[in-house]
Amino acid sequence: MPFTKLVKNSAYFSRYQTKYKRRQAGKTDYYARKRLTTQAKNRYNAPKYRLVVRFTNRDVITQIVSSEIGGDKILMAAYSHELKAYGIKHGLTNWAAAYATGLLLARRVLKKLELDEHFQGVEEADGEYTLTEAADVDGEERRPFKAFLDVGLKRTSTGAKIFGAMKGASDGGILIPHSENRFPGYDMETKELDAETLRKYIFGGHVAEYMETLADDDEERYKSQFSGYLDDDIEADGLEELYAEAHKAIREDPFKKDEEAEGEKKDKAYWKAEGLKYKNKKLTKAEKEQRVKEKIAALRSGN
Repeated sequence: MPFTKLVKNSAYFSRYQTKYKRRQAGKTDYYARKRLTTQAKNRYNAPKYRLVVRFTNRDVITQIVSSEIGGDKILMAAYSHELKAYGIKHGLTNWAAAYATGLLLARRVLKKLELDEHFQGVEEADGEYTLTEAADVDGEERRPFKAFLDVGLKRTSTGAKIFGAMKGASDGGILIPHSENRFPGYDMETKELDAETLRKYIFGGHVAEYMETLADDDEERYKSQFSGYLDDDIEADGLEELYAEAHKAIREDPFKKDEEAEGEKKDKAYWKAEGLKYKNKKLTKAEKEQRVKEKIAALRSGN
């Protein structure tokens, strides 16, 4: 009979430590999270903020988060579907939308902290690499709001959309420590950033180029793929102006509500109230007993 080596004995299992649930599910990189959340002890319980950027199939989620023993606390959040209030109704997961969502988050945070007047960031995006610096407030130096980029499990390849959200937040007036070597337009050989290429991505120039190419090569596919743009009379040459106006509107009012979405919510509330009118109300115990007594009294009176 061949000898079988015992690999996992009782001693192995007595020393085994179960991984965190989100580690088992592959949802959290705890190696990175530890370094993003651990605060220096000489900070005296000051929160360490993270710029959390996540992508779904239809949305871009950006949040400013700090960690406590009881769990994560969200200071502010912004979503790309909220860009509809600023005129951006299509392509809500592309690079330009990610930038606009990051900008929206930055202006919201600074407005909440009453720092929006002191830290304007880059008012007209030019694609240049800039970091938010300290500002002079009433003769005193005021340091900017600082956050560290949290990419989750996303690959940090050059040109990734996640850096679009980071660039938007940085241009919005938040200090996010980073370099330029992951932006579109960065040349690995010359170690230089082509600001014009980055600016093109910020204003959706890459989308406009694709629209023009597709319109020339395959008009049927162009009409199918960009039907939403065509329904709203948005042409390739109008995208830059669309995003520029959206950036300006975000800076004017970062908490603007989408009137169409609010109208839909009101409609849903109305029909829900209408439906409740015809729903049988659940009786209490006392009401059920009273109904039984009435039925018995009716039967007796009939006899």
